[in-house]
Amino acid sequence: MSLDWSLLAEYAPALAHGTLLTIVLWLGGSVLALGIGFAMALLLAAGPDFLRAPIRCYVEFFRGTPLLVQLFLAYAGGPQIGITLSAFTVGLWGLGLYGGAYFTEIFRAGFAAIPPGQLDAARSFGFSRAQSVRHVVVPQIMVLVLPPAVNMLIVILKDTAVLSILTIPELTFQVTGMTLETFAFVEPYLALAVLYWALVELTALGGRVTEARLTHRLAWG
Repeated sequence: MSLDWSLLAEYAPALAHGTLLTIVLWLGGSVLALGIGFAMALLLAAGPDFLRAPIRCYVEFFRGTPLLVQLFLAYAGGPQIGITLSAFTVGLWGLGLYGGAYFTEIFRAGFAAIPPGQLDAARSFGFSRAQSVRHVVVPQIMVLVLPPAVNMLIVILKDTAVLSILTIPELTFQVTGMTLETFAFVEPYLALAVLYWALVELTALGGRVTEARLTHRLAWG
C-alpha cells in the first residue's frame, strides 16, 4: 500500500493552525506552571508553616491523578458547582496546575541544595539579603533545576495532545479530524509524530544552550 503524501499538502492549513495553537497552549501552560511551582517552592522554603499542608495537598493531588481526569473534573464538573469555563481556559490552566505541582518539587529540591552558609558568607561581604539571593542563590538554583525543568517542559508539550479530548482544535485534534475525513491513518499520525518530535528537539536544544551559558556565567562570574 502506497502512502498519499498529497493529503498533508491538502490539510497543511489545518495542521499549521493546530501546531500554532499547540505552541500557544504549551507556552501559556508552561509559564503558569513555572510561576506556580516557583511560588509554591518559595512558600515551602520560607513561608509560614500553616501553608505547608495545603501546598503539599495540591502537589500530591496533581501529581497523583492523571491529567485527563483533572481536565474532565474541571470541564464537566465545574458547571455542577456554578463554574463554567471554556475548553481553552480549562486546557490552559489544567496544564499550568498539573505542571506546577512538578515544578514545585523541582524548585524545592533546588532551594534545598544550596547550603545556608552561602547566604551568611555573602552577607559578610556586604551583600543585602536580596542581593545575596539574586547574585548567589538564584544563579546556582537555575543551573541545578534547568535539566529537570526542561524535561518537564517537554512533558507538558507532549501532554497538550490530551487537550484534544476537550475538542480544543490543537494539533492532535486536527489530525484526528483528518483521519475521520480521509480514512487515512499513517500519513496524518506520522506528520503528528514528526511535528511533536521537532518541537521537542528544539526545546531540548534550547535547554542545552541555556545550561551552557548559565554554567559559563556562574563559573566566570
